[in-house]
Amino acid sequence: MLNGCIGEQGASIRAAMPAVQRVKRPCAAPCPFREPCQTRSVADALSDLAAAARSIRPSGTRIMLGVAGAPGSGKTTFARALVAELGPSAAHVPMDGFHLADVTLDALGIRDRKGAPETFDNHGYARLLEALASRPPHTVYAPGFERDIEQPIAAAIAVDPSVDIVVTEGNYLLLDGWDDARASLDEIWFVRENETLRRERLIARHIAFGKTPDAARAWVARVDDANAHLIERSVARADRVIELGSLLPARP
Repeated sequence: MLNGCIGEQGASIRAAMPAVQRVKRPCAAPCPFREPCQTRSVADALSDLAAAARSIRPSGTRIMLGVAGAPGSGKTTFARALVAELGPSAAHVPMDGFHLADVTLDALGIRDRKGAPETFDNHGYARLLEALASRPPHTVYAPGFERDIEQPIAAAIAVDPSVDIVVTEGNYLLLDGWDDARASLDEIWFVRENETLRRERLIARHIAFGKTPDAARAWVARVDDANAHLIERSVARADRVIELGSLLPARP
């Protein structure tokens, strides 16, 4: 398991990425780790992480990499940046497409905790990952999630047979009850964010998509925080822990 932090900031998406410990310059900011924290350029750090992803399995076989973390931790930004660094041979397949539709949540009486583990089709997600891991000789279509309407969208993501690395990110990959999904993944990396920034980002996201500020804060306190605490308890199962620090701007 590898921990890292960054002591530099930048305007691009790469400035959100963590550095690794195999470096020579000390961080300017206080480091949260037991060992003295060090830093290097974020571009080099992201390049190293991409190299680590490529080395998970021998060349020519499809690599299945999971990215877990609490709501608002920066999983999606990290996964997209990693896929961009990996190039056209990689695909990003988030778990969000397996949100249960609102009509189903209403029927089950659980719409008031949308985003909790039980509000996802984890078995359907596991079947998709199994299909992707088998690398069939045809395109596999995965559902996406449209935040403007807060609903899953069928067949929104296409994964071609030429894809060598699938990066899938979701909150609950390391939890009990998600073993079938984990079974298709070669490694799972855990992304952790500064807690204050993580919550601020979530509140801003909820406001951007229609909640009042008071309702957004209440939802984070009642739903998102409970999920975050549950997810954090699973971190020991991760193959790698990536500390983003407080570098990602709050964005919906």
